[in-house]
Order: sequence, then structure tokens, then C-alpha cells
Amino acid sequence: MKPNPIKKVLILVSILAIPGFLFFYLLPHFAKNRYKSLPYFGEKRLSGTFHSVKGKKIPDTIYHEVPDFDLINQESKTLQWKSFENKIVVLNLFNANAGTQQANHYLKQLSVSYEHKPLVRFLSLAVKQEAPVALKRYADSLGVLASKWDLMSGDTVKTYPWIRKGLLLDVVADEQGGKTSYIFSNKLLLIDHQHRIRGIYDADNQQSTARLEDEIKVLIAEYLRNLKDGR
Repeated sequence: MKPNPIKKVLILVSILAIPGFLFFYLLPHFAKNRYKSLPYFGEKRLSGTFHSVKGKKIPDTIYHEVPDFDLINQESKTLQWKSFENKIVVLNLFNANAGTQQANHYLKQLSVSYEHKPLVRFLSLAVKQEAPVALKRYADSLGVLASKWDLMSGDTVKTYPWIRKGLLLDVVADEQGGKTSYIFSNKLLLIDHQHRIRGIYDADNQQSTARLEDEIKVLIAEYLRNLKDGR
């Protein structure tokens, strides 16, 4: 018995149609909003209010927020959170008297890659109080883009509690033999536009900094999605 030519044509059309169906229907369906949301660091508590998702009541959570601050940068400008309204921030600690640390070498490269992307800013906080002229000298040695990266300083009586309780990082001024050395966390923080810590990374670990670069993009996508949704 000879094969039915119409049947053969139908089989061939079906074979050819399946990849197109998968590409134009199934893949966009499964790819839509399928990235994993970043975690929130610090203490969390329930607000006592709720929101609804598909008819289900979900309790609202209040996450740890980095408190406001008053710090001076390398351009002698006073900075506060309002200086970075609706910005995603990458922040670290540094010691200007300890040479150019690896974290700052890395931030220089990363900040340049975001030079024309105003949503992301970079902040570095000195672990000892520095005059603006000293911050400026150090910034110039790094080749800092002033519009992209701020080096900040303030009275350590105020900045140390802010670092420990707000940034959740460690810092110690160790005085021995008439000299002061500074021990501090070699971490990079990723902070969202609502001042919540969404990532903590080892500045000297290549895998960790690669994760930071990926998660900056995730946070940008989250911000733009919430902006579109009016949140």
C-alpha cells in the first residue's frame, strides 16, 4: 500500500510548526518575569497591614532600611539620601591612608561601565574623618568620576554607629603604640532606591563581584517593573 501523500504533508507541516509554536508562545510565556527577586538583609517585621495577590491576603513586611546621613564628599558637598533619590547604590568602606585598595580599583572599573546610566551611583565612606581636600586628592589618584562616584567622610562618633547599625558592617579603630590602625569590612553593599540592603559581596572575590554585577541588573529590572506598575 502506497503512503497517503496528504498524510505525509500533514506530518511534515506538524513537524515544522512545533518549533515555531515553542518559540512564539511557550518561551515568552515561561520567560516572563521569571528572575528570582533579591533578598533583603537586616531585621524584618510585619507591619500589620496586608496586600492581595490573586485574591490571597499577603502580610506586608517592613525591611531594614539604611538610615539617613549627613556626610561631606570630595567636592565639599553635603550628601544625604535625598542626594540619591530613586538611585540604586553600591557602597563600600575605605581607608585613604592605606593606598589604593582592591575594592576601589574594582569600583573604578565598575563605575566607568555605568557612566552613562544615571540610575546607578557609587559611594565610598572613609573609616577615619578626612578633610574634603584629602578626599579630593585620593579621588584624583583613583581617577574618580565625580558625577558617578562620591567619596564621603564624617565624624567617626556618628559614622561608626551608622556603619554598624545601618550598613550592618564592622569597623574598629585600633590604637596601639601611639598609632591608629583601622580594621573594617572589605564588603560591597547593593542598596535599592528605598535604602534597603539587597546584596553583600566580598570585594576581593571574583565570583562574588561577578554576582554583584548580575544582581545590579536584576535590581534595575525590579525598579523599572515597579515603576511601570506604579509601585
